[in-house]
Amino acid sequence: KIYKLHIYILLHTVLIYYCVRQTMSLADELIADLEEGGEDLETIDEEDENAIKDITDDGIEADLQHPTLTVKNVAKLKDSNDLRKILESIEEYSAKPKRSEVLGPVEADPEYKLIVDANNMTVEIDNEISVIHQFTKDLYSKRFPELESLVPMPLEYICTVKELGNNILEKSKNNETLQDILTPATIMVVSVTASTTQGTELSDKELATSIEGCDMAIDLNKSKDRIFQYVESRMTLIAPNLTIIVGASIAAKLMGTAGGLTNLSKMPACNVLLLGSQKKTLAGFSSTNILPHTGFIYNSDLVQKMPPEMRRKTSRAVAAKCTLASRVDSFHESLDGSVGDRFRSELDTKMDKMTEPPPVKFSKPLPAPIEQSKKKRGGRRARKMKERLGLTELRKQANRMNFGQIEDDAYQEDLGFSMGTMGKSSSGKIRGAPVDAKTKARISKTLQQKLSKQNQTWGGSTSVKKQVEGTASSVAFTPLKNLEIFNPHAAETKVQQTAQRYFSVTGSFMKVKRDYTTSMGPPAPPGPSTLK
Repeated sequence: KIYKLHIYILLHTVLIYYCVRQTMSLADELIADLEEGGEDLETIDEEDENAIKDITDDGIEADLQHPTLTVKNVAKLKDSNDLRKILESIEEYSAKPKRSEVLGPVEADPEYKLIVDANNMTVEIDNEISVIHQFTKDLYSKRFPELESLVPMPLEYICTVKELGNNILEKSKNNETLQDILTPATIMVVSVTASTTQGTELSDKELATSIEGCDMAIDLNKSKDRIFQYVESRMTLIAPNLTIIVGASIAAKLMGTAGGLTNLSKMPACNVLLLGSQKKTLAGFSSTNILPHTGFIYNSDLVQKMPPEMRRKTSRAVAAKCTLASRVDSFHESLDGSVGDRFRSELDTKMDKMTEPPPVKFSKPLPAPIEQSKKKRGGRRARKMKERLGLTELRKQANRMNFGQIEDDAYQEDLGFSMGTMGKSSSGKIRGAPVDAKTKARISKTLQQKLSKQNQTWGGSTSVKKQVEGTASSVAFTPLKNLEIFNPHAAETKVQQTAQRYFSVTGSFMKVKRDYTTSMGPPAPPGPSTLK
């Protein structure tokens, strides 16, 4: 009974609560929910503020307790055990004599492993130098911010910073050490920019940190050169075919830049060609001598012995053969270098073919025509035409020249054109050469009539009718009237008027009246007087 009573009371309470909730308005529920959410937000904000305050206090305390940042906190390769072990192993194996071959698998040979590790270490050294370069650049940009754009190469920038220090204006002029690092043109631009820079001097602590980073980068670069020197001496063991093509020095640089022989064998020829290329700043100077996209292969002896216009083509061919040789060496085939010898002989043959002069072109005469000559017209008509079109006697004299006599130019505009022997005969004749009737120009009868009509003179030759020089005039002397002025066109005008009147369209016949009384004739017709 007690258990049933408790259940009844619980159900009754739930029913009452449900009824109360139903009677509450929507606005009351919303206000109640907002009040409940606000209490939760206030609680969360207080907790977050306390947590943030704790974290901030811890960070400030950590920053205050942290020592000053140095280059050793950024670059740790120089003091690492890996670099130290590799350098010690290189010194150990360098003291031993070179081996001609490797017994057993090449990968198991300890010296081969050392060469591979040394090549990989050169890549890490380059990355470490880049990190130190960035660290030094961040510090030294306060003193000379323009130096970063003038000297883009990391190692050159580091050596320049170490040499200049705080006295950039004094040490940038007439500095022999700086001449070994930069080109004369770059030194001139650096000295001019140093006089106008807006940078401020570094403190002693900042300058010491920058110099420390420069010394570390220079030491790492010396270690890399030592590794390259050892790898170069052992290249006949690790990559004999590649060494035969480009030499031990270039082969070691290619392997070191690519990160090992395996990575080099995976690269295409177009990327192998660019290994070792460097950025160059012109700084306002001419770009005619700049050779972009040129690396170790372009600077090899095999390419440099070619003419300048053929070096790019030769470097592409050498890069292709280097890629094939590196793949052969990566699989440890042809350890005697026979494949490399074959590739080198192919390159030599191709280069000889490129440099040989072109074949001499002989000027061959034209072959005799196959067609038979056409029959030419003969007879009296053809003979007359030949005579008419032949050279005249006057033309023959114009074409002749006397030996040892200076010819006179016929025209000033056409120098060198003379009249030949025309009029220079020693016979004393004044008359010219006789006109040959055979070669005389023929004209039609109509043209002859026109010419004769033009040559006719009416009333004599006068200055009015013809524009002639001398004393020609329209005044004529007559025996009757002494002086007489006549019209030279009178005869022509009279003829024209007569023809115009006689052949006129409007003209008619004249009617003539005759007088029959005075003249003999027929009798007159009968009239009125006669009829009477």
